[in-house]
Amino acid sequence: MAELSFVSARQAVAGIRSGERVFIGSGAAEPSRLVAAMTARHAELRDVNVLHILTLGEAPYVAPECAGSFRHTAFFIGPNVRAAVQEGRADFVPIFLGEIPALFERRLPLDWALVQLSPPDKHGYCTVGVAADVVMGAIHNARHVVAEINPNMPRTWGNTIVHVSRLHAAVQVDYPLPELKSEPIDDVSAAIGRNVAGLIDDGDCLQLGIGTIPNAVLRELRNHRRLGVHTEMLSDGMVELVECGAVDCSLKNYHPGKLICSFVMGTRRLYDFVDDNPFIESYGNEFVNDPFNVAKNDHMVAVNSALQLDLTGQVNADSVGVMPYSGIGGQVDFIRGAARSRGGKPVIALPSTAKGGTISRIVPTLLEGAGVVTSRGDVHYVVTEHGVADLYAKGIHERAKALISIAHPSFREELSRKARELRLIPA
Repeated sequence: MAELSFVSARQAVAGIRSGERVFIGSGAAEPSRLVAAMTARHAELRDVNVLHILTLGEAPYVAPECAGSFRHTAFFIGPNVRAAVQEGRADFVPIFLGEIPALFERRLPLDWALVQLSPPDKHGYCTVGVAADVVMGAIHNARHVVAEINPNMPRTWGNTIVHVSRLHAAVQVDYPLPELKSEPIDDVSAAIGRNVAGLIDDGDCLQLGIGTIPNAVLRELRNHRRLGVHTEMLSDGMVELVECGAVDCSLKNYHPGKLICSFVMGTRRLYDFVDDNPFIESYGNEFVNDPFNVAKNDHMVAVNSALQLDLTGQVNADSVGVMPYSGIGGQVDFIRGAARSRGGKPVIALPSTAKGGTISRIVPTLLEGAGVVTSRGDVHYVVTEHGVADLYAKGIHERAKALISIAHPSFREELSRKARELRLIPA
């Protein structure tokens, strides 16, 4: 077994040079001590390209005073880098989450991967813990891998192991992982949760993401039985369904008896639940998000969200007009996978209004410059607090009428008028 010796965070990142490309670990596994040590060198560095998806920690390298030293590239825009992207100090790559690991091999070779790992076992194997997602791809392809070794990082099963011999340097740390607390479920989200849950049968396989609507759906599933899970994000709500007996993965035909995910994000209770738990297996997004792998799960129900949806069914989920807001993520991967699944149901769930009910999220046309994340050809079910619209195999006239029927009542008359003007429904 290779000997693991520790250095300081400053020593670990001392080799980073101007013009190099640096990947930072994801979600709750961001190596915050390494990030701070790298950023502290900003006066001596130029044009270091920093890449990552969503991270829960701070992002000091996007501060205005670091302009010229670091240039961030976001594959998914989180709150900690949103202002920098929108102000032009950082860039955004619209890409399917499942395709990112291949970029590190073919298009964006990495000089450094800064990650956080669980401590090694007696054989010298660490794990990536709560973030396999694109981290495993980065570790496999980076020239240098530098890791924080944190005893608070859960040891996870699946394709998550990293031998200490792969590490260029290791830093011993001991701090709690950042937690993502659930927001209270409001009346609108609760109604959406009930409507989505009405589409889910016992034995179905689930994918849900982050936020109050997924949490509301999960809350409504406590009386279901023998549900399976094949998802990107594993949240506290999923744990509750396992503990109450609703999720056991016993009817899954693909990875039977296993809950499959690519990253874990929530509270310490969740992190403790996944620690050394063989029921849960984590894999990279190139595997979990592959639509053909998703489709191997019979009765796959994928629930994703939108910022805006037009009357033909086009889904905007990553921008507010031309302003980048989040990212494509895994929405299209799972929507297409669920559509190909035997008995599958792709679902787009969203509140009918925004800004305190003053604007409709269902619109005649998307805002100018808005990105279409999921095409109208991919959309099947759309759910708001006012009902469910099944758009699949429907013409434009039927689609527009169905979507108007689940829009907020305050906007239905105006939507109908505009739809007639645009010839989306007969005059």
